[in-house]
Amino acid sequence: MSIFELANPKRFMEVSGLVLPWIAAAAALALVVGLILGFRVPPDYQQGETIRIMFLHVPAATTAMMAYGAMAVASAVGLINRHPLADVAAKTAAPLGAVFTALGLITGSLWGKPMWGAWWVWDGRLTSFLLLLLLYLGYIALGSAIEDETRSARACAILAIIGAVNLPIIYFSVTWWTTLHQANSIFAGKIAPVFLWPLFLMMGGYTLLFFSLWLVRIRTEILNRRARSVMLSRAAG
Repeated sequence: MSIFELANPKRFMEVSGLVLPWIAAAAALALVVGLILGFRVPPDYQQGETIRIMFLHVPAATTAMMAYGAMAVASAVGLINRHPLADVAAKTAAPLGAVFTALGLITGSLWGKPMWGAWWVWDGRLTSFLLLLLLYLGYIALGSAIEDETRSARACAILAIIGAVNLPIIYFSVTWWTTLHQANSIFAGKIAPVFLWPLFLMMGGYTLLFFSLWLVRIRTEILNRRARSVMLSRAAG
């Protein structure tokens, strides 16, 4: 089965209904095990007990960026191919991405206060990540402001695609500018394995949680549109 077959809403509902329970179960397992291991790791020699916030913050930040990337890709597909399912995928990803972004900002502030002595600093990483939240909120607001679904999807798609330029800015901000935020260190061998494995589990759990919630929201939106279509048909009849 090719990915293009899933563009058919009926086929998508069938396949997603089969895989959704497995994705949700895998997400729950990864999160539970990751949290247990994360709370059992020893305190860091520099960060102390604050190191445990990393297991919530880093997965939230990476998932927020991944969600925006998925939203931008879906928007591009919807804009080019004019397929409504792609527009639905982009529309339903935005609120989820906003929640993960907000969680990343909140947990980052909780970490920053004991480490930097401030809840917030206007450095490159934090400012560009805050911009990510504003892009999500702007996308949601723009979609709500335009009643016509076709015009709304087109305008939101353009915003999502333009906003995607912020993703590499977020990632490379710690190397482009002088910043308090630590450099990208997950794959640089700078984190001890005792911290790395729980972190990987939490990152996997967050990712699977996003995809499971995303599938639920897409399925719900499809059912809502079907219900509206039936109601309009009956009203016209």
